[in-house]
Amino acid sequence: MGEALGATVRRGFGQNPPMLSLPTAEAPPLERQSSLPARNFAGRLVEFLLVGGLTPVLFVLAWLLRTSLGVDDAELAVGFTFFYAAHLINDPHFAVTYVLFYADFRARAFGDAFVPRQRARYLWAGLLIPGVLGGWALFSLLTGSAYSLGLLIQLMFLLVGWHYVKQGFGILSVLGARRGVRFSSGERRVLLIHCYAGWAYAFASPLDTGRSLEEKGVRYLTIAHPPWLERVTALVFAASFVALLAVLIAKRLRAGRLPLIAPLTGFLCSIWAWSVYSSLDPLVRYAVPALHSLQYLYMVWLLKGNQARERELDPWFEPSLTARLTVLALSALALGFVLFHGAPELLDHMLVSRERARVLGPTPYFAALYAFVNIHHYFMDTVIWRQDNPLTRYLRS
Repeated sequence: MGEALGATVRRGFGQNPPMLSLPTAEAPPLERQSSLPARNFAGRLVEFLLVGGLTPVLFVLAWLLRTSLGVDDAELAVGFTFFYAAHLINDPHFAVTYVLFYADFRARAFGDAFVPRQRARYLWAGLLIPGVLGGWALFSLLTGSAYSLGLLIQLMFLLVGWHYVKQGFGILSVLGARRGVRFSSGERRVLLIHCYAGWAYAFASPLDTGRSLEEKGVRYLTIAHPPWLERVTALVFAASFVALLAVLIAKRLRAGRLPLIAPLTGFLCSIWAWSVYSSLDPLVRYAVPALHSLQYLYMVWLLKGNQARERELDPWFEPSLTARLTVLALSALALGFVLFHGAPELLDHMLVSRERARVLGPTPYFAALYAFVNIHHYFMDTVIWRQDNPLTRYLRS
């Protein structure tokens, strides 16, 4: 997740998708689940922190930093820390999506590895979407259109909210299923309505009458919002929260116990702390993309870790869990560097003249590639993490 370092939209999204919801019929019994990091308290605590529990901790730390260092020094220290943390957390979270998605792409998209509907999704997200986005970006760069490139950037900021809240929904669905908690179709509908209402309200707030902004050196004019949009989305968001509370209370009364502290934390942080109210604390806002990325990387760890454990055994006898995850991590780090540093810096240095820089800014290729990777990441996730993707069975282990 789907996820721009320090960048926010309206009331502020950072960077960043949708995850999946597991088939409820195959959720493991409560007593069988728990290949989380471990079956003990420490393992559950690690999971809680990684999927969202670090957020309240960071609010406390932000307050302590402002108290001890002062506002300016605290912001400088936090901004510096998370700018460089992007190399190890944010950038690899994007890159690992490419590694997951395009592994065995030929078999998945053109062969018989998956059913026709799933093959169509791979073709759509793997060929059509990048083709459209790439054509859009190239047109903007070759024609020197800051307006066109600005529209691509605004599409990224619009979709990042969808990406964030749907990942929160996926966290609740996956980790809930691993605890034996099943959501009915009606309950899932209420959960999704709250996600989408949060996305809409975060994008609509505060009122935007059209502003000149800069992203990665490119200046563009935002699309104005009608005055009523913020008020309407706020009302819908509030109503959806009331419905969410009603569903959770009713489920608690029926089930007697809901072991959903970590899943609900991830779900609510994705919507409330990282999306709708991400500007509540300017210091924590710097950390939002990293928090979202950690949440995403934890799900990748579950998926690929369980797959690696299976593939160690007969009849595959493939490399060990440690070896496979090390290769995956190094691949994501290397690809992340190429996508967000190596390639755009080289292109901007070689192809951006002084005249072009006056029109598009000094780093238009960085801006274009940044928007391309973000948006493509969102769409690839809609395929990877779907409940009917056979690979997601590893999340139930």
